[in-house]
Amino acid sequence: MTPTSPIRTALLAYGMSGKLFQAPFLAAHPGFDMQAVVERTEQRMHHDYTHIRSYGSVAELLADPAIELVVVNTPSYTHFDLASQALRAGKHVLLEKPVAASLAQLQELLALAQDTGRHLLAYQNRRWDSDFGAVRRVVESGQLGQLIEVHIRYDRYKPTLNPKKFKEDPLPGSGLLYDLGPHILDQAISLFGRPLGAEKTSGHYRPHTRVDDFFNFHLRYPNNLHVWLTSSLLVAAPGPAYVLHGTLGSYQKGRTDVQEAQLQQGIGPTAPEYGHEKPGQQGQLTLAQADGTLTTTPDPSIPGNYMGLFEAVFQAIRNGVPYPISNEQLLWQNEVLEQPPVQ
Repeated sequence: MTPTSPIRTALLAYGMSGKLFQAPFLAAHPGFDMQAVVERTEQRMHHDYTHIRSYGSVAELLADPAIELVVVNTPSYTHFDLASQALRAGKHVLLEKPVAASLAQLQELLALAQDTGRHLLAYQNRRWDSDFGAVRRVVESGQLGQLIEVHIRYDRYKPTLNPKKFKEDPLPGSGLLYDLGPHILDQAISLFGRPLGAEKTSGHYRPHTRVDDFFNFHLRYPNNLHVWLTSSLLVAAPGPAYVLHGTLGSYQKGRTDVQEAQLQQGIGPTAPEYGHEKPGQQGQLTLAQADGTLTTTPDPSIPGNYMGLFEAVFQAIRNGVPYPISNEQLLWQNEVLEQPPVQ
């Protein structure tokens, strides 16, 4: 294949993830040729993309020699098995979070990718959220001086059990820890690297739950930086999603990225309004002046755009450009996820 030829791509499912987070971007990016999907019963993807070939099983799809890239967007407990099958079939893999339910599984997948000469690429789309983009810009600017503490939260209010049974069964990779944990761990690691140490707490609070619905990580970094990552399904009034304090100021930002909501409304990545936050959702940047006074100003965000992830996938496969979510970062993420909880 030439560096500019589209990557022939297939999805392993067309549920919410495939419909919202995968297909619209694969269809819009000229570097991908979305060709096939696995749909065992109802063939729904044809309603949106009439040219798609529908296979009744993963094995049938993986036997298609035309397919180069497989998107593993199935339930978490299937990720390791299906990604392994795809790599052994000679396909590149774009793998949703969690990339693995254990460090040992991840190490095996990475070794398999190396042995087969194929890419195993993690789908960590929250790096391309507008709110996190604003946080990254502030951190990299150095305006806050030496960072002392950073708080990242991802909260929801969902007291009832999820009707999707696999999300509530105590299977490998289930629970809030492996659902939202990879998102905010990846954000912290992308900003600050591998922590020197980590402590984890988790809890079960919803009636009859069999999986965790709360967790907190305390990550310790050089220069006495402390990072706290928290998520809960029982937060009825969420506060700021990002709070940063440094020697020269503070920064606060809500979880304001609109991409998921827009995609649910049928607003695709090529729409002019796509990714633009609503008015009044700017971050708040408070800086100390030379005379000691404090000045707070709004900090507008640039639009979020998950297309950046797909561009990175294309560049990695076709041009050998290093993928921004590195294997080392994935290993660090799983190391932290597997920390024994503090009693």
